[in-house]
Amino acid sequence: MSDTFIIGCHLSFSKGFCAMGADAVSIGATAIQFFTRNPRGGVAKAIDADDVAAYNELAAANGIITLLAHASYTLNLCSGDKRIRKFAEETMADDLLRMELTPHQLYNFHPGSHVGQGIEAGIELISGALNRILTPEQTTTVLLETMSGKGSEIGGKFEELRDIIDRTEQNEKLGVCLDTCHVYDAGYDVVNDLDGVLAEFDRVIGIRRLRAIHINDSKNPFGSHKDRHEKIGMGNLGVEALARIINHPLLRSLPFLLETPNELPGYAEEIALLKKLRK
Repeated sequence: MSDTFIIGCHLSFSKGFCAMGADAVSIGATAIQFFTRNPRGGVAKAIDADDVAAYNELAAANGIITLLAHASYTLNLCSGDKRIRKFAEETMADDLLRMELTPHQLYNFHPGSHVGQGIEAGIELISGALNRILTPEQTTTVLLETMSGKGSEIGGKFEELRDIIDRTEQNEKLGVCLDTCHVYDAGYDVVNDLDGVLAEFDRVIGIRRLRAIHINDSKNPFGSHKDRHEKIGMGNLGVEALARIINHPLLRSLPFLLETPNELPGYAEEIALLKKLRK
Protein backbone atom coordinates (compact mmCIF):
# COMPACT_ATOMS: atom_id res chain seq x y z
CA MET A 1 0.00 0.00 0.00
CA SER A 2 1.11 3.53 -0.76
CA ASP A 3 1.08 6.06 2.08
CA THR A 4 0.74 8.87 -0.46
CA PHE A 5 -2.83 9.95 -1.20
CA ILE A 6 -2.85 11.14 -4.81
CA ILE A 7 -5.95 13.33 -4.89
CA GLY A 8 -6.90 16.18 -7.18
CA CYS A 9 -9.56 17.60 -9.47
CA HIS A 10 -10.23 19.08 -12.88
CA LEU A 11 -8.51 22.46 -13.23
CA SER A 12 -8.38 25.13 -15.92
CA PHE A 13 -5.47 25.09 -18.36
CA SER A 14 -6.40 28.53 -19.72
CA LYS A 15 -3.40 30.30 -18.14
CA GLY A 16 -0.92 27.48 -18.72
CA PHE A 17 0.76 24.75 -16.72
CA CYS A 18 2.35 26.83 -13.97
CA ALA A 19 -0.86 28.73 -13.14
CA MET A 20 -2.74 25.44 -13.10
CA GLY A 21 -0.13 24.00 -10.75
CA ALA A 22 -0.48 27.01 -8.45
CA ASP A 23 -4.25 26.40 -8.30
CA ALA A 24 -3.58 22.77 -7.36
CA VAL A 25 -1.24 23.80 -4.54
CA SER A 26 -3.81 26.30 -3.24
CA ILE A 27 -6.43 23.57 -2.72
CA GLY A 28 -4.12 20.86 -1.41
CA ALA A 29 -4.14 18.71 -4.56
CA THR A 30 -1.43 16.20 -5.44
CA ALA A 31 -2.91 15.40 -8.86
CA ILE A 32 -4.32 17.49 -11.72
CA GLN A 33 -6.71 16.77 -14.56
CA PHE A 34 -7.13 19.26 -17.39
CA PHE A 35 -8.59 19.49 -20.88
CA THR A 36 -5.97 19.40 -23.60
CA ARG A 37 -8.03 21.94 -25.56
CA ASN A 38 -11.50 23.50 -25.55
CA PRO A 39 -13.75 20.68 -24.24
CA ARG A 40 -16.39 21.48 -26.89
CA GLY A 41 -14.05 22.26 -29.76
CA GLY A 42 -10.69 21.63 -31.36
CA VAL A 43 -8.56 24.66 -30.47
CA ALA A 44 -5.43 23.83 -28.45
CA LYS A 45 -3.56 26.39 -26.37
CA ALA A 46 0.07 26.81 -27.41
CA ILE A 47 2.52 25.27 -24.94
CA ASP A 48 5.45 27.35 -23.71
CA ALA A 49 8.57 25.34 -22.84
CA ASP A 50 9.47 27.81 -20.06
CA ASP A 51 5.99 27.40 -18.57
CA VAL A 52 6.40 23.61 -18.59
CA ALA A 53 9.79 23.91 -16.87
CA ALA A 54 8.33 26.22 -14.22
CA TYR A 55 5.46 23.80 -13.67
CA ASN A 56 7.82 20.84 -13.27
CA GLU A 57 9.76 22.75 -10.62
CA LEU A 58 6.56 23.77 -8.80
CA ALA A 59 5.16 20.23 -8.96
CA ALA A 60 8.34 18.68 -7.58
CA ALA A 61 8.47 21.19 -4.73
CA ASN A 62 4.82 20.70 -3.77
CA GLY A 63 4.26 16.98 -4.22
CA ILE A 64 2.10 17.12 -7.35
CA ILE A 65 2.54 13.59 -8.66
CA THR A 66 0.04 12.93 -11.44
CA LEU A 67 -0.95 14.93 -14.50
CA LEU A 68 -3.95 13.52 -16.36
CA ALA A 69 -4.96 15.17 -19.62
CA HIS A 70 -8.59 14.72 -20.72
CA ALA A 71 -9.54 14.68 -24.40
CA SER A 72 -12.28 16.99 -25.64
CA TYR A 73 -15.84 15.71 -25.35
CA THR A 74 -16.28 16.20 -29.10
CA LEU A 75 -13.67 13.56 -29.88
CA ASN A 76 -15.50 10.52 -31.30
CA LEU A 77 -13.32 7.85 -32.92
CA CYS A 78 -16.38 5.78 -33.89
CA SER A 79 -18.65 8.44 -35.37
CA GLY A 80 -20.71 7.51 -38.41
CA ASP A 81 -19.25 10.56 -40.16
CA LYS A 82 -15.78 10.00 -41.68
CA ARG A 83 -14.90 13.69 -41.26
CA ILE A 84 -15.64 13.55 -37.52
CA ARG A 85 -13.56 10.38 -37.16
CA LYS A 86 -10.68 11.95 -39.08
CA PHE A 87 -10.82 15.08 -36.89
CA ALA A 88 -10.87 12.94 -33.72
CA GLU A 89 -7.92 10.85 -34.88
CA GLU A 90 -5.83 13.89 -35.85
CA THR A 91 -6.73 15.63 -32.57
CA MET A 92 -5.73 12.67 -30.42
CA ALA A 93 -2.47 12.22 -32.32
CA ASP A 94 -1.68 15.91 -31.77
CA ASP A 95 -2.63 15.68 -28.08
CA LEU A 96 -0.28 12.74 -27.55
CA LEU A 97 2.54 14.57 -29.30
CA ARG A 98 2.03 17.53 -26.94
CA MET A 99 1.89 15.19 -23.95
CA GLU A 100 5.52 14.25 -24.54
CA LEU A 101 6.46 17.69 -23.17
CA THR A 102 5.36 16.28 -19.79
CA PRO A 103 6.39 12.63 -20.30
CA HIS A 104 5.22 9.50 -18.46
CA GLN A 105 1.78 10.89 -17.64
CA LEU A 106 -1.83 9.93 -18.45
CA TYR A 107 -4.29 10.82 -21.22
CA ASN A 108 -7.97 9.95 -20.77
CA PHE A 109 -10.73 9.79 -23.38
CA HIS A 110 -14.35 8.70 -23.73
CA PRO A 111 -14.34 5.73 -26.13
CA GLY A 112 -17.13 7.26 -28.22
CA SER A 113 -20.68 6.74 -29.47
CA HIS A 114 -21.42 4.40 -32.36
CA VAL A 115 -24.52 6.50 -33.31
CA GLY A 116 -26.53 3.56 -34.60
CA GLN A 117 -23.76 1.61 -36.32
CA GLY A 118 -23.73 -0.99 -33.53
CA ILE A 119 -21.30 -1.77 -30.74
CA GLU A 120 -19.21 -4.18 -32.82
CA ALA A 121 -18.69 -1.60 -35.57
CA GLY A 122 -17.90 1.08 -33.00
CA ILE A 123 -15.28 -1.06 -31.26
CA GLU A 124 -13.66 -1.88 -34.59
CA LEU A 125 -13.47 1.81 -35.53
CA ILE A 126 -12.00 2.80 -32.15
CA SER A 127 -9.34 0.09 -32.13
CA GLY A 128 -8.52 0.81 -35.78
CA ALA A 129 -7.91 4.46 -34.96
CA LEU A 130 -5.78 3.57 -31.93
CA ASN A 131 -3.69 1.29 -34.15
CA ARG A 132 -2.88 4.30 -36.32
CA ILE A 133 -2.34 6.73 -33.42
CA LEU A 134 -0.37 4.88 -30.75
CA THR A 135 3.37 4.48 -31.18
CA PRO A 136 6.02 2.36 -29.44
CA GLU A 137 7.98 5.52 -28.61
CA GLN A 138 5.28 7.38 -26.67
CA THR A 139 5.62 7.57 -22.88
CA THR A 140 2.00 8.55 -22.22
CA THR A 141 -0.49 5.91 -21.11
CA VAL A 142 -3.87 6.34 -22.85
CA LEU A 143 -6.87 5.58 -20.64
CA LEU A 144 -10.24 4.32 -21.82
CA GLU A 145 -12.88 5.72 -19.48
CA THR A 146 -15.69 3.58 -18.08
CA MET A 147 -18.99 5.06 -19.23
CA SER A 148 -22.60 5.04 -18.02
CA GLY A 149 -23.94 3.32 -21.13
CA LYS A 150 -26.35 6.04 -22.17
CA GLY A 151 -27.60 6.06 -25.74
CA SER A 152 -25.12 4.54 -28.19
CA GLU A 153 -22.17 5.14 -25.88
CA ILE A 154 -19.42 2.50 -25.88
CA GLY A 155 -17.72 1.62 -22.59
CA GLY A 156 -20.72 1.01 -20.36
CA LYS A 157 -19.63 -2.63 -20.02
CA PHE A 158 -16.16 -3.83 -19.05
CA GLU A 159 -16.27 -6.30 -21.95
CA GLU A 160 -16.47 -3.45 -24.47
CA LEU A 161 -13.27 -1.90 -23.11
CA ARG A 162 -11.63 -5.34 -23.12
CA ASP A 163 -12.50 -5.78 -26.80
CA ILE A 164 -10.93 -2.42 -27.68
CA ILE A 165 -7.76 -3.33 -25.78
CA ASP A 166 -7.54 -6.77 -27.39
CA ARG A 167 -7.78 -5.32 -30.90
CA THR A 168 -5.17 -2.61 -30.30
CA GLU A 169 -1.66 -3.62 -31.34
CA GLN A 170 0.16 -1.25 -28.96
CA ASN A 171 -2.11 -2.21 -26.07
CA GLU A 172 0.70 -1.93 -23.54
CA LYS A 173 0.09 1.81 -23.96
CA LEU A 174 -3.56 1.42 -22.86
CA GLY A 175 -5.14 1.54 -19.41
CA VAL A 176 -8.54 2.29 -17.90
CA CYS A 177 -9.91 5.18 -15.84
CA LEU A 178 -12.83 4.06 -13.66
CA ASP A 179 -15.46 6.74 -13.08
CA THR A 180 -17.48 6.01 -9.93
CA CYS A 181 -20.58 7.88 -11.15
CA HIS A 182 -20.46 6.21 -14.56
CA VAL A 183 -19.99 2.62 -13.35
CA TYR A 184 -22.74 2.98 -10.73
CA ASP A 185 -25.11 4.39 -13.36
CA ALA A 186 -24.05 1.58 -15.73
CA GLY A 187 -25.13 -1.09 -13.24
CA TYR A 188 -21.91 -1.94 -11.36
CA ASP A 189 -22.79 -1.69 -7.67
CA VAL A 190 -19.73 -0.07 -6.14
CA VAL A 191 -21.88 0.95 -3.14
CA ASN A 192 -22.99 -2.50 -1.95
CA ASP A 193 -20.53 -4.83 -3.73
CA LEU A 194 -17.27 -3.01 -4.39
CA ASP A 195 -15.22 -6.21 -4.02
CA GLY A 196 -17.47 -7.97 -6.53
CA VAL A 197 -17.17 -5.15 -9.07
CA LEU A 198 -13.37 -5.11 -8.76
CA ALA A 199 -13.25 -8.90 -9.09
CA GLU A 200 -15.28 -8.62 -12.30
CA PHE A 201 -13.02 -5.84 -13.57
CA ASP A 202 -9.99 -8.02 -12.88
CA ARG A 203 -11.55 -11.04 -14.60
CA VAL A 204 -12.62 -9.12 -17.71
CA ILE A 205 -9.91 -6.46 -18.12
CA GLY A 206 -7.21 -7.11 -15.52
CA ILE A 207 -6.72 -4.91 -12.46
CA ARG A 208 -3.24 -3.93 -13.66
CA ARG A 209 -4.94 -1.91 -16.41
CA LEU A 210 -6.68 0.32 -13.86
CA ARG A 211 -4.58 3.48 -13.71
CA ALA A 212 -6.85 6.25 -12.36
CA ILE A 213 -10.20 6.89 -10.65
CA HIS A 214 -12.69 9.66 -11.33
CA ILE A 215 -14.14 10.01 -7.82
CA ASN A 216 -17.65 11.41 -8.21
CA ASP A 217 -21.06 11.07 -6.62
CA SER A 218 -24.10 10.54 -8.87
CA LYS A 219 -27.31 12.54 -9.19
CA ASN A 220 -29.06 9.47 -10.57
CA PRO A 221 -29.95 6.07 -9.02
CA PHE A 222 -28.20 2.77 -9.58
CA GLY A 223 -28.40 1.40 -13.14
CA SER A 224 -30.02 4.55 -14.54
CA HIS A 225 -27.59 4.79 -17.50
CA LYS A 226 -27.34 8.55 -17.02
CA ASP A 227 -24.24 10.69 -16.62
CA ARG A 228 -24.77 13.48 -14.11
CA HIS A 229 -22.09 13.96 -11.52
CA GLU A 230 -22.86 15.19 -8.01
CA LYS A 231 -20.78 16.64 -5.20
CA ILE A 232 -19.26 14.15 -2.75
CA GLY A 233 -21.87 12.92 -0.28
CA MET A 234 -24.77 14.67 -1.98
CA GLY A 235 -25.72 11.91 -4.42
CA ASN A 236 -26.73 8.27 -4.56
CA LEU A 237 -23.28 6.81 -3.82
CA GLY A 238 -22.76 8.69 -0.56
CA VAL A 239 -19.77 9.43 1.63
CA GLU A 240 -19.42 5.96 3.16
CA ALA A 241 -19.19 4.19 -0.21
CA LEU A 242 -16.72 6.73 -1.59
CA ALA A 243 -14.61 6.37 1.58
CA ARG A 244 -14.46 2.61 0.98
CA ILE A 245 -13.31 3.26 -2.59
CA ILE A 246 -10.43 5.57 -1.69
CA ASN A 247 -9.28 3.17 1.03
CA HIS A 248 -9.64 -0.12 -0.87
CA PRO A 249 -6.34 -2.05 -1.01
CA LEU A 250 -6.60 -2.47 -4.80
CA LEU A 251 -7.33 1.22 -5.39
CA ARG A 252 -5.67 3.33 -2.73
CA SER A 253 -2.37 3.79 -4.58
CA LEU A 254 -4.10 5.16 -7.70
CA PRO A 255 -4.67 8.85 -8.48
CA PHE A 256 -8.19 10.05 -7.63
CA LEU A 257 -9.58 12.97 -9.67
CA LEU A 258 -12.74 14.88 -8.78
CA GLU A 259 -15.11 15.90 -11.57
CA THR A 260 -17.87 17.20 -9.32
CA PRO A 261 -19.86 20.41 -10.08
CA ASN A 262 -17.52 22.77 -8.22
CA GLU A 263 -15.24 25.76 -8.43
CA LEU A 264 -11.89 25.95 -6.58
CA PRO A 265 -13.35 26.57 -3.06
CA GLY A 266 -15.68 23.58 -3.44
CA TYR A 267 -12.86 21.36 -4.67
CA ALA A 268 -10.73 22.46 -1.71
CA GLU A 269 -13.51 21.36 0.66
CA GLU A 270 -13.94 18.00 -1.06
CA ILE A 271 -10.21 17.30 -1.12
CA ALA A 272 -10.04 18.13 2.61
CA LEU A 273 -13.01 15.80 3.26
CA LEU A 274 -11.50 12.91 1.30
CA LYS A 275 -8.15 13.39 3.06
CA LYS A 276 -10.00 13.16 6.38
CA LEU A 277 -11.68 9.93 5.24
CA ARG A 278 -8.40 8.39 4.14
CA LYS A 279 -7.21 5.77 6.63
